[in-house]
Amino acid sequence: MNDDAGTGADLPVRPGTSSVIAPGVIEIDTMLGGWQRVTAGYVIEGPAPVLVETGSQTSVPVLLAALDDLGMGPSDLAGVVVTHIHLDHAGGVGDVARAFPGATVYVHEKGARHLADPTRLVDSAARVYGSLLDSLYGRLEPTAAERIHVLADGEEIRVGPERVLVAVDSPGHAKHHLGLHDSTSGVLFAGDAVGVRLPDAGVLRPSTPPPDFDLDQALHSLQRFAERRPSGIALAHYGLLPDPADLLAEAESTLRQWAETAETAYRQGRDIADALSERFDALVDDVAPEHREKLEIMNGVHSNAAGLRRWIEHRHPPTSPQ
Repeated sequence: MNDDAGTGADLPVRPGTSSVIAPGVIEIDTMLGGWQRVTAGYVIEGPAPVLVETGSQTSVPVLLAALDDLGMGPSDLAGVVVTHIHLDHAGGVGDVARAFPGATVYVHEKGARHLADPTRLVDSAARVYGSLLDSLYGRLEPTAAERIHVLADGEEIRVGPERVLVAVDSPGHAKHHLGLHDSTSGVLFAGDAVGVRLPDAGVLRPSTPPPDFDLDQALHSLQRFAERRPSGIALAHYGLLPDPADLLAEAESTLRQWAETAETAYRQGRDIADALSERFDALVDDVAPEHREKLEIMNGVHSNAAGLRRWIEHRHPPTSPQ
């Protein structure tokens, strides 16, 4: 059982890599890189069950085995929805769509074309991740365009007569990011918009990667989540966290601190990653090395620094010579 299960802490645990974390919500540890409690997918139960997040392509065997343990055959999954198209969230979409041929694939408008033709997305990821692409994440198989449904802000995915997932457009981390709010449990599936908090690291970090990070949009998305008054917030990295108002306030404060540190370093001509490390590394000094490694790979200072630098330079483009 996830130690951070919050509102679902007193609910029974499913066998294997799955656990019930809220009424009708099952968390699946998709075991990226063989690591526990790093990447999560969520099954929303009902007459038309929906999977939120597939994880990476390398996680597909674990995910499919977990779904099989839950008794879900090829015709039983009605929908697959990804919060955004980064490979640690959506890399398994093509494989999962093939395994569940009747499932509709839901995605943000700005990510849909990349699921249908992932060539550019995979090429870009290869430049960023290098050898880690194949060893840790894998690629992304295309999904037939007719299987893909573009989600609009506020649109509902019906899971049952009284249960819907409401799409919440939430750019900032990425321009193609959506949150999903479950009408029955009240849980809001936040993808990476709130940040990363691995249970074995214990610290909430913002996630500000290139190329799309935008501070103002990210802060507005946190405000939109707060306005929905969720009962809990489920992170892709990792698990259901209680006290959503406090969590969202912490996420906003932390994000502002990282952005302020990055801007100050940029104005002073300092290395942004060095400045972030100097200020925030102490928060994980007591984390065991193997758990800190997971955090750095999933949400490293250098990736966040690169996204913050791109955001700063977009706001303050260099002056052209006269």
